[in-house]
Parts: sequence; C-alpha cells; structure tokens
Amino acid sequence: MTAEVKTRAMKVCRALLARRRRLKTRLGAGFTLVELVLAMTILGTLASMAVPRWQTAIDKAKVARAIGDIKAIQTDIDGSDPLPASLADVGRDGMLDPWGRPYVYTFHGGNRGIAKKDRFQVPLNSEYDLYSKGKDGQTTSAITAAVSRDDIIRANDSGFVGLAINY
Repeated sequence: MTAEVKTRAMKVCRALLARRRRLKTRLGAGFTLVELVLAMTILGTLASMAVPRWQTAIDKAKVARAIGDIKAIQTDIDGSDPLPASLADVGRDGMLDPWGRPYVYTFHGGNRGIAKKDRFQVPLNSEYDLYSKGKDGQTTSAITAAVSRDDIIRANDSGFVGLAINY
C-alpha cells in the first residue's frame, strides 16, 4: 500500500467515524415511542397505587382532627356550669368539622328520646351528645345505621370519642 492510498483510507475512515458520531448524537438525543409509552405506563401504575393511599391518609387525618375538635369542645362544655343549651354558649357556634359542616350538640335536658343510641337503642350519653356527621354529612339517631357509621361521636359520657363504626 502506498502512502497516498494509506492517507486517503485514513481520511475516509475519519469521515465515516465523524458522520457516525453526528448521527448517534442526533438520534440518541430523543426517546423512541416505545420508551415514552413504557415510561407513561410505569407512571400510571405508580399513580394508581399512590392515589388511594393518599386519599386514605387524608381521610384518617380528617377523622383525627374531628376527634380532637370534639374533645376540645367537650372540655369547654364540661367546664361550664350549668351545661349550655347550645355551642354558642361556650363560643363554639361557628366551628366547622373537617368536611365543612357544623358540629352537632344536643343537650338532653331530661329528654333522652332525642339522644344518639347504640345497637340496643340505649342512649350513648347521659347528659348531652356531641358529634360530627362525618364524610357523608348524614346521620340518624341509631349509630348502627349505614348513614351513621362514618359519624365521629362522643359516647359513654366521654369514655369514647371516635368513629361510630368503631364503637
């Protein structure tokens, strides 16, 4: 091989390598359709697992806040003598539960027929009921009814504060 042929072959090789590098850089800069679809599928799967857990955590936090609010209101009610006729008497009339509805206070005042009741139709508390209607905003006097299961209640004269379904 002569020096001239050798030089020419080297130039061609360098040109081919330079062209290959340019093509590789240009084509390697983006994603293929298959890679994009795969990435979207993975993200969708992760989101479908995360969203329900996130919602559950939010619901638990709202229930915990309602329990704390009921305990605080209960402290104000128990500290007043005589028992107030409404939440306005203890300065809690405008207080809303985590779902945006007012807390319910029912002073029995000798009329225990209006009280919240357990599965045996026995009143939960002797003097007053204090509760939130929960996520669905509906309630009945029986805490075993389907619409009352998500209520946050005070029972056993403050021995229990929590979800009605857990009582």
